[in-house]
Amino acid sequence: MPIELKIPDAGESISEVRIGTWRKEQGDFVTRDEVVAEIETDKAAMELPAPVSGRLIKILAQAGAEASVGEVIALIEEGDGPAPPAKAAVSAPPAPGPGEQEHHIMPSARRVLGEAGLSPKDVVGTGPGGRVLKEDAIRLVESAQAAERGPGPAPPPMGAEPSKPQDAVAPAPVAAPVAVQSPGREEESVPMTPMRKVIARNLVAAQQNAALLTTFNEVDMSAVIELRKRYREAFLEAHGVKLGFMAFFVKAAVQALQALPAVNARIQGDYIIYRKYHDIGIAVGGGKGLVVPVLRDAESMSFADIERAIADFAARARQNKIELSELQGGTFTISNGGIYGSMLSTPIVNPPQSGILGMHAIQDRPVAVNGSVEVRPMMYLALTYDHRIVDGREAVAFLRRIRDLVERPERIWLRV
Repeated sequence: MPIELKIPDAGESISEVRIGTWRKEQGDFVTRDEVVAEIETDKAAMELPAPVSGRLIKILAQAGAEASVGEVIALIEEGDGPAPPAKAAVSAPPAPGPGEQEHHIMPSARRVLGEAGLSPKDVVGTGPGGRVLKEDAIRLVESAQAAERGPGPAPPPMGAEPSKPQDAVAPAPVAAPVAVQSPGREEESVPMTPMRKVIARNLVAAQQNAALLTTFNEVDMSAVIELRKRYREAFLEAHGVKLGFMAFFVKAAVQALQALPAVNARIQGDYIIYRKYHDIGIAVGGGKGLVVPVLRDAESMSFADIERAIADFAARARQNKIELSELQGGTFTISNGGIYGSMLSTPIVNPPQSGILGMHAIQDRPVAVNGSVEVRPMMYLALTYDHRIVDGREAVAFLRRIRDLVERPERIWLRV
């Protein structure tokens, strides 16, 4: 009995994926744990291994099609691989058999026909010059198997809707035709990717299911900029990674979360769950869109640990190599829109978290310092929070704590 290849549980809140690339073709032999296909979720691409060794006898969902968690997308006939061919007693090539004089049979097609016990003379080649391709052989095998099963069900009465076979493959979604209204005013309809659809659904759900509010503050980046300039080379030489701004904000956020634990909590039914650990999600741009990998136990990470982890996340996000386990379970998120030039924004909380910190572009602005006006590198900060669990007083205190720690970074080490 064929073994079903199913879409696995891809993690929290993911119920739909898109079939990416099939690494194996129908009729190929696969070994256990060998990657058969790639699937794309709203967060990352992941590889789908074969559960057993055997032959991939049926692909039920083509590349580009959408599938649900638990859906069967292929069938594998369990068994050992094809036996290696016996050594020929003579070195002379075999004479062509009947039906092979007119066209050449590709080795893969010959193998498929041989395993099914069919003669090459019965197949019609569709390749260049009448060559018999692997697809031609598979088509003949399927026809022979259908004939052995006997006639199918009677056709439906005239005018009735034909029933859909159980293993019929739904066509892959395609872009709608371009609607040309007039020269220079074309429109194009493109289906949303699974990632974009889930992002849209989650953002709407966040707005509908939480009482979101955003509080702002600003921070003078002079001290951090000077510190980075002073120790840039030494830090790179000692740790093999550049010292960025994010490490300062991660460490400051952890201390602010420890001082105001409601921002690190979540609501579950009628209970508030206070987390004693700090798993900080860092929003990074990836090949498929924005992803938020998580720094586990950020409270125990050093500056070098944080910068190395973020650099690794960014590199793998561009290649769609972030693993799903790295995207799950964050307790708080930091998003740096400043790298794209954003001056001010209101980030949206990633449920079931209760807060997200938005960083923005650093811009020289005139500010009052000790009774005089000075030009300082300033950054706006935004904290969006769930007002059901975090009060305005706590939100303001949280941002002030971040500001104080970043403006006097020695306090991060002194923890005062």
